[in-house]
Amino acid sequence: MQTIETADIMRRFNQAFRDHKPAILKDLIAPDCVMESIQPAPNGTRYEGYDACLAFWEVLAADRTAHFDVEDTIAMGDRAIIRWRFNFGSGGSLRGINLMHVRDGLIVEALGFSKIPGQSAPLPE
Repeated sequence: MQTIETADIMRRFNQAFRDHKPAILKDLIAPDCVMESIQPAPNGTRYEGYDACLAFWEVLAADRTAHFDVEDTIAMGDRAIIRWRFNFGSGGSLRGINLMHVRDGLIVEALGFSKIPGQSAPLPE
């Protein structure tokens, strides 16, 4: 996969959260996608398959009391790094990164890591 294709997929992925439009995510996730959230520390929660990953991300993208600020996105071939700040409704925030892997135009892996391990953020169950 070319870096430009991966960058476009990451742009659309980030847009879903920035604009609170979870419908964008439906065409970005592979059937065998694996996602690991940042909580609970130290390993997060593992979600496997299209339905599980989509359900988690849809809830996060639809939440209008919270939002992501994408600080940087770097694409390299079929891999990408997204550096973000998650701002939750109470005025607090949490910084982290996602390590992303794309295959055949779809996200197959998304591993989330937070800057402050164990800090509680109101994420979907």
